[in-house]
Amino acid sequence: MSRRGKPKPLTARVLIVDDDERNAFAASEALEVLGHDLVIARSGEEALRLLLHQEFAVILLDLHMPGMDGYETAKLIREHPRTRDTPIVFVTAVFRDEAHIFQAYTAGAVDVVFKPVDPFILRSKVAILVELHLKTLEVRRQAAEQHALLEANARISEEKLAAELALREARERQDTILKSLPVVFTSRASVHPFAALFVSDSITPLTGFEPHRFVQEPEIGLGRIHPDDVEGVVNCLMQASTSGAYACEYRWLCSDGAYRTFLDQGVWVPDANGGEGEILGTLLDVTDRRQLEEHLAQARKMEAVGQLTGGVAHDFNNLLTVVLGNADILLRRLGDDEPRITRQLSAIRSAAERGQTLTRQLLAFSRRQQLNPQIIDLNALIKGFAPLMQQAVGEGVTITLTLSDPPLHASIDPTHLETALLNLAVNARDAMEGEGRLTVTTCAVTDGEAQPMARIQVCDTGPGMAEGVAKRVFEPFYTTKEVGRGTGLGLSQVYGFVSQSGGRINASATPGEGAIFELMLPLTDELPLAVAAEPEVAEVEAGSERVLIVEDDPAVLSLCLDMLTSLGYRCDVASDAGGALHRLDSDPDYDLLFSDVIMPGGMNGIELAQKAQERRPDLKVLLTSGYVGEMGHQMQHDFPLIDKPYQCADLATRLRAVLGSTGAMAPAK
Repeated sequence: MSRRGKPKPLTARVLIVDDDERNAFAASEALEVLGHDLVIARSGEEALRLLLHQEFAVILLDLHMPGMDGYETAKLIREHPRTRDTPIVFVTAVFRDEAHIFQAYTAGAVDVVFKPVDPFILRSKVAILVELHLKTLEVRRQAAEQHALLEANARISEEKLAAELALREARERQDTILKSLPVVFTSRASVHPFAALFVSDSITPLTGFEPHRFVQEPEIGLGRIHPDDVEGVVNCLMQASTSGAYACEYRWLCSDGAYRTFLDQGVWVPDANGGEGEILGTLLDVTDRRQLEEHLAQARKMEAVGQLTGGVAHDFNNLLTVVLGNADILLRRLGDDEPRITRQLSAIRSAAERGQTLTRQLLAFSRRQQLNPQIIDLNALIKGFAPLMQQAVGEGVTITLTLSDPPLHASIDPTHLETALLNLAVNARDAMEGEGRLTVTTCAVTDGEAQPMARIQVCDTGPGMAEGVAKRVFEPFYTTKEVGRGTGLGLSQVYGFVSQSGGRINASATPGEGAIFELMLPLTDELPLAVAAEPEVAEVEAGSERVLIVEDDPAVLSLCLDMLTSLGYRCDVASDAGGALHRLDSDPDYDLLFSDVIMPGGMNGIELAQKAQERRPDLKVLLTSGYVGEMGHQMQHDFPLIDKPYQCADLATRLRAVLGSTGAMAPAK
């Protein structure tokens, strides 16, 4: 294209093929005035080489040439796709008869010119053919330009469409961002931010009220703040008048009747004309975050208290084992000879048993108690246990059961579940002061649960609880009862049992409308086993087998040695796992290993039992512990275990069960 935008004039090439230099020169002289490029080839071979790389408007081809003549050259030109349509004008001085002329046209010639050539005739013929070629080139160029224009138009249209799509996406992103932004508002500096001059549309999904309500009804903002939070909000705004900014949290009553916690932040912008200025602020809903923080804090507190109570229970159980064991030994030895001392020992033993119950409650809360889970039908257990619950709550409380039709099977320790239900029932009775209605409801829950759960609800018609009480109700030793009416461990024991069983428990209550305790326990597809008949209680049996006692507490070790010796067993002792293995290696005649689980020295009782049976596969094992701790969850074992504190009769029965042989009656002392 020229600078003015006009296309450059088209030119053509003319190929002159002649072996005679004079004839080629004569043709060039005749055609030069046409202004086109003239190219001379001295042979057919040279002409073919030129045609491979250049385009010609017309070919003047001499018929009679040495080597490759005009006919053969024309044939090869016509066979090539690039040149099959290029016009060929044969030039000859020899072949003038009709046969040769016919052969020339057959070979692809468009015309035949005889030598000597008239310059005017040759120029006219070539000019016509060149003009046709140039018109063809012009058509090609116009088609190429039109195609380029179409491509450019398509590209522009595509770019325009892409720009429109990008603009639409940007607007959609902007709308999404605006919707996700916190509420933005402006207000006069002298009033609370809710008495606003402007409030963004995002206030509606947050509160349920349209933005214009806050502009037209200034009292709606301050009037719906929780009464306990109003003073803090006012103080915060008063500070903002001096600091230039404020930030406060408060509970606000939304249109659905529920309080939500808002984070209200703003800055004071002075008026350029000396007026009171305006507040520019944002409002964020932090309800879920605050609830999560409270739940996490409560969980950490419960876990810390659980670890503390578990550790206390471990040491306390060792003490109770010594107290109860020695009291039993002394009571058996005294018999009825010393009634006053016997009465005093019985009082000691009774107090120790109360301490044992307290320790079990602590272990239950800390989720460290020994459970014996079984596949049970929760509905059947509740229905069968209801009479005992009725007896515990008294005649003034009516118990109503609403149990689901299909059975609810769960892997749960039935004894501990009954204890949990009894604790909830007694707690409800005390709240209702002995008169009211207690409803127990069961159903299966699947929505939103990782696995199907059984929901057990225990509802009462008592006075309910304040929000602060409901949050702390599962804490150990926390109670609203007067001194002497409870230890504050009943509900914490329920909490620990449910948590250790893989479930959860929640308490909700509204003052004046009673309380609801909801137990969620995992369901199972397994079916309960047939219930075996209760075995008759057998008399305590003694024995004569050799027993290796492993216990790190000297007082407990001494007591255990006295108990087993009094039952007739031949005993040796060790204070740690290393000493026990040394004795087992040096003396292969032990029948039973009786070991504490928690011991110093890096090896616990479970590991000791495993190593002992590797050395002696026939060695019997009985373990004991007052607190297994985290190790009980980390190490799986099948060894029998007796809880501390244990009594002499219980220990004798477990020993005979493990040894599997009949011994003699225990000697009386």
